[in-house]
Amino acid sequence: MARRLYLGREKKIAGVCCGIADYFGIDPTLVRIGWVVFSLAGGSGILAYIIAMIIIPERPDAIDDLD
Repeated sequence: MARRLYLGREKKIAGVCCGIADYFGIDPTLVRIGWVVFSLAGGSGILAYIIAMIIIPERPDAIDDLD
């Protein structure tokens, strides 16, 4: 079964960093720190986060829990 990138369940803002950490099998805190450094370095991290928040789908079982 192929791995898919979904928004994470441990949401701080939108679950983007947690979803990326789940996909690569690393700690979400490391991804969050990297994202902050990326954002402070040039500011494009904020735009990338917003784009990722829009294009990465929610996990299908998370959608079923809402019903």
